[in-house]
Amino acid sequence: MIGKLSGIIDSFASTSLILDVQGVGYLVNASQRTLGKIGSKGDPASLYIETNVREDAITLFGFADTVEQEWFKLLTSVQGVGAKAGLAILSVCPPEKVGLAIAAQDKAILTQADGVGPTLATTLLTELKTKAAHWALLPRTVAGFVAQPSVFKR
Repeated sequence: MIGKLSGIIDSFASTSLILDVQGVGYLVNASQRTLGKIGSKGDPASLYIETNVREDAITLFGFADTVEQEWFKLLTSVQGVGAKAGLAILSVCPPEKVGLAIAAQDKAILTQADGVGPTLATTLLTELKTKAAHWALLPRTVAGFVAQPSVFKR
């Protein structure tokens, strides 16, 4: 599996980018947060990668930091939440606020994401209530929350 890619940003699309890694262009899907944070065309960039292998496709999902990557994994562990919905949630609600939104049972913020209706938002809030509450209360660092993947017990 691919864990991280570093290269030069070749181009952007609305929900993805092409990262040129020594002459090979990788199509990487990403949240609006990551796309806005990573840089501009021609800039060097590094992304943490989640690889989704299916019978008909291999899809890469990129993240600017491990906190966003861990939230993506947690969100997509919920039945009915696919990769597109996970990225959409992280696009409207930054990782440092997702746990707080779930702990507060804030369905409104989740339904702002494309592809997330009231039923799916309720499912997310119900299934992630205890895990997200613990994540949201972890100590902060200067850069944000401390990444502690071990709290995501599946």
